[in-house]
Amino acid sequence: MTSEHADDASEPQATHRPRTSRVALTWSGEPGRLEELTHGMLLDQAERAAVALRRLGVRAGDRVAVHLPLVPESVIVTLACGQLDAIRRTLPVSLTAPELAEQAREMDARVLVTADAAFWDGAIRPVKAVLDRALARDAAGPRAAQCPVLVVNRCSRPVRWVPGRDRWWHEALAEG
Repeated sequence: MTSEHADDASEPQATHRPRTSRVALTWSGEPGRLEELTHGMLLDQAERAAVALRRLGVRAGDRVAVHLPLVPESVIVTLACGQLDAIRRTLPVSLTAPELAEQAREMDARVLVTADAAFWDGAIRPVKAVLDRALARDAAGPRAAQCPVLVVNRCSRPVRWVPGRDRWWHEALAEG
């Protein structure tokens, strides 16, 4: 038995919570960028995300559309949806604007979560700009075009902003 497992055996069995100081998520993205979140950090951010989503009107059974690359915030929003008993729906970042518009209309999300941009194949690619084009299309439907959009700042790229609709993810989480 390793010391890690021995430590686990000495913890009370009734809690069933991971040690909050252990690494729960390791993410490596663009060259030179590595992020590690402990269990405590991940649970804290998930709780703050759940509070932010609740403030935006998300309730049990509501859909939250997630248009994110593979980044830690994707895991965090998934955990937040679990806390709210909301339904997390994926809008792949590889979809074109017309495909996104069709899926956004079909899923009837209460909130959309996207990123400013993403780094892949050695380049920074727009993410929010594609979603904006999709939401501007009639095919997205009136609810999708007006639902709140939380924007994760991953690449610090300038993005077009729709006042009253768009909010920075980090600011929404800080309000909780």
